[in-house]
Amino acid sequence: MRCIVVGLGIQGRKRKHYAGTDFVACVDPLHSDADYSDLFEITLDRYDTALVCTPDEPKVGILKYLLANKKNVMVEKPLFAAKDEELLDLQQLAQANEVMCYTAYNHRFEPHFVAMRELIQSGRLGKIYRCRMFYGNGTARLVRESAWRDSGAGVLPDLGSHLLDTVAFWFGISKGNITLVSADKFENNAPDHVVLSIANTSPTIELEMTLLMWRNHFTCDILAEKGTAHIESLCKWGPSTLRIRERVLPSGRPIEVCNTLIQQDPTWAIEYAHFKHICANKQKTDLSSDIWLNSTLRELSYQVTMNRK
Repeated sequence: MRCIVVGLGIQGRKRKHYAGTDFVACVDPLHSDADYSDLFEITLDRYDTALVCTPDEPKVGILKYLLANKKNVMVEKPLFAAKDEELLDLQQLAQANEVMCYTAYNHRFEPHFVAMRELIQSGRLGKIYRCRMFYGNGTARLVRESAWRDSGAGVLPDLGSHLLDTVAFWFGISKGNITLVSADKFENNAPDHVVLSIANTSPTIELEMTLLMWRNHFTCDILAEKGTAHIESLCKWGPSTLRIRERVLPSGRPIEVCNTLIQQDPTWAIEYAHFKHICANKQKTDLSSDIWLNSTLRELSYQVTMNRK
């Protein structure tokens, strides 16, 4: 694989690092250490894959160009478009040219996220009643200092896209009613704290995201018929713990299994290896989850920016 990196910000530099010897060149109009300032300056015969790490607005146009020229693409989340039809067009273009268009959600490769998905699918917990996830960081001030980041729906597309993708990863695309519970602007011009609820489905889901946590943190609590399951923190913020508690009837102290990981964030390397694998095996592009996320976040973002609930 010979890959280029489009966009040399924080994410782009990470992708460049983990691409290793696959890396060919990078393009960015704002960073002087980029090899090129314009994507069209790179001849098509130099690469077969692109890692797209740009802001949201130009993504669709960049992807159309790359997919039309039969390049595999990994694009940083979220993959947004003004209309869902634009993402359908990308999917059809990728399928017609037999190339991969893959949206990067590296948390899917978090060890405890993978273990939680396997636990849910095993049926060991029985009927799952509720799932609550919290995702917070302390970037409110940094976001406020960036005009393009402190705009629109704020924390919702940034952290909310990860949480909604995790819902799809664990439970499948939600058919429930997703409602905006609250959206607050405590320190920023755009919302820096948002709570969502997914009801009329099984399980009922509550998602909370904030830029006001100061210490980066993630938690998840799943309440179910035969026990509960809990994640505390991610590997990159470690230690990261998964607790599974088996219910004792009629009541009593549950039987608990606890797994704590203290390690560097493994998700970037694992995701890149996964991307290479699906490209090599000519896996068919499927953007159904992206289309659901795009539609859901577009509607929620409208409610947020209009201060509706």
